[in-house]
Amino acid sequence: MDSETNKKQIVLSLVQPTGTPTLGNYLGAFKNWAKMAEDYDCLFGAADLHSITVRTEPKDLKSRTIEIYAILLALGLSPEKNTIFVQSQVPQHSQLAWILNCYTQFGEAARMTQFKDKAKKYADNVNVGLFSYPTLMAADILIYQSDFVPVGEDQKQHLELARDIATRMNHFYGNLFTVPAPFIGKAGAKVMSLQDPTKKMSKSDPNTKSFISMLDSPDVMVKKIKSAVTDSEGRVYYGENKPGINNLMSIYSACTSKSYEEIEQEFEGKGYGDFKAAVAEAVVEELKPFRAEFDRIINDRQYILSSMALGAEKAAARAERTLSKV
Repeated sequence: MDSETNKKQIVLSLVQPTGTPTLGNYLGAFKNWAKMAEDYDCLFGAADLHSITVRTEPKDLKSRTIEIYAILLALGLSPEKNTIFVQSQVPQHSQLAWILNCYTQFGEAARMTQFKDKAKKYADNVNVGLFSYPTLMAADILIYQSDFVPVGEDQKQHLELARDIATRMNHFYGNLFTVPAPFIGKAGAKVMSLQDPTKKMSKSDPNTKSFISMLDSPDVMVKKIKSAVTDSEGRVYYGENKPGINNLMSIYSACTSKSYEEIEQEFEGKGYGDFKAAVAEAVVEELKPFRAEFDRIINDRQYILSSMALGAEKAAARAERTLSKV
């Protein structure tokens, strides 16, 4: 490795272009990425190859990929300082994935819970890509010799598989891969659905009132927060059997840096109406700088395409080193 990348540990973060990320993605992870990029050697990517396990319109995929790439840039990530790429523009990912397929046991792949869930959900299209998706994910991670990968609960099993494949191949052939670990950075807020606060906020939720998209207009954000599910008690405090209020407090805390105790004091004697209005205002303020930057970037197609080309070139140079060794 060149001395520049050798100094810092490598972190890989990929986002699928399957719909606009939510407030949950932002507060849980994205918000900390610019800071993470200062402390680590970071690679960020739009994982467009992963999103075609489900039938998709080429036109939609292209515009969503551009949107997600613009979102990455709008988070304050610099294409010069970081490597920000589109997965399909770095062919080494797919090339390594085939080799890793040959070192992944059928039983290991068949155990993946996400495959089972998605095979039920898309029963009319249970394709081989859906089955071998975790091996492509392992290739994404291992090709850059990543030390760390920020993963949610739903991807932990896939990271485990990447570790198993890396360990197995290292055992056979010497030190081919860095064995990756989950990234435990500054814990972001865990944001739940606004309509069913017992489950995580998700962009694929059929009820659009349950999530706030990072690109929702301020009016829409305010409306969604005002219609968030609460309870009949009418008092703002963090407690058992108050999942709706706990969720709103968690969001308000993440946006204002106030502790739960401070929030309880602030809304002492006030009702849920006042509280929701304050949460809505805090969310709109939190996302305002990101939104202004996104609107500027999305209208500069040339900047996006030249940043993509630069990212692909930087990523491919690094990926090629691993691939040729393998």
